[in-house]
Amino acid sequence: MSIWLIGAGQMAQDYAKVLKALDVQFEIIGRGVESASIFYSYTGIPVKTGGVSQVLKAQKAPDTAIVAVGVEQLAETTAELIQSGTKRILLEKPGGLNINELKLLADIAVKNNANVWLAYNRRFYASTMKAEELINRDGGVSSVQFEFTEWSHKICDLQNVAEVKKYWFLGNSTHVVDLVFYLCGVPQDWNSWHSGSLDWHPSASRFSGAGVTNKGVLFSYLADWEAPGRWGIEVMTHRHRLIFRPMEQLHVTETGSVKVNQVKIDDQLDLTFKPGLYLQTEAFLSKNTKNLCSLNEQLEHTKFYSQIAGYV
Repeated sequence: MSIWLIGAGQMAQDYAKVLKALDVQFEIIGRGVESASIFYSYTGIPVKTGGVSQVLKAQKAPDTAIVAVGVEQLAETTAELIQSGTKRILLEKPGGLNINELKLLADIAVKNNANVWLAYNRRFYASTMKAEELINRDGGVSSVQFEFTEWSHKICDLQNVAEVKKYWFLGNSTHVVDLVFYLCGVPQDWNSWHSGSLDWHPSASRFSGAGVTNKGVLFSYLADWEAPGRWGIEVMTHRHRLIFRPMEQLHVTETGSVKVNQVKIDDQLDLTFKPGLYLQTEAFLSKNTKNLCSLNEQLEHTKFYSQIAGYV
């Protein structure tokens, strides 16, 4: 099996560390000489420069690829790999700038019989797996509330492509919402509201909503990008309130108590590597993909994301 890691930025460095630990042979495909030099200085692995298009002129497309380029390049790069013959791809989230790019990419994947999964690594956190264990023991989730407040005072100064900032909810906040959907199901009967506007995110700056998921879980959310806040999820069962805040940790409150206790978890992999990345990559390479987000699943989720964020 031939494997390409596409990209030479920080995310690609994180993947390279995991792939080396998994003792997997792979090639790095980057674009610029400067990023390739930085990548080599941190990893000791040489990078083939010029980008995917240039390398494909000299080499056959790989069987498998991990795409970790900038958001604005995700869909285009993945489409080119698929059309050149790559059949299995782990694609960094959100997979494209907007729902239109995701729709086009999904069509290309179907036509070429390729399988694409989105790399929502929080599904593979040690905190998530421990929460799943408690949820199953307690008989399921009864309700959930979550927050995806972003730090606007920091984001406004980032040197990102304007189109990336315009869809910041899709590119960043869905780290939170995907995990909610994964644990609790997707909205079935619900209402959402949004208001406000930011120069870099004109659709909305305040978001709220409530409803019930297809798993019968009541949910609500509130996020205000013009006020202090942070990401967080609180999952309720009949015995526990499971608190992800920060999301790498798990705290619980038990029935009959108001005390919040941190749960001991085996998070050595999350401390050694970028959290969730080792088990996510291992699952992808071993074809144990049941907990990964498929491209079709991401496309369906993005319909909800668009409503939450005011993109429609």
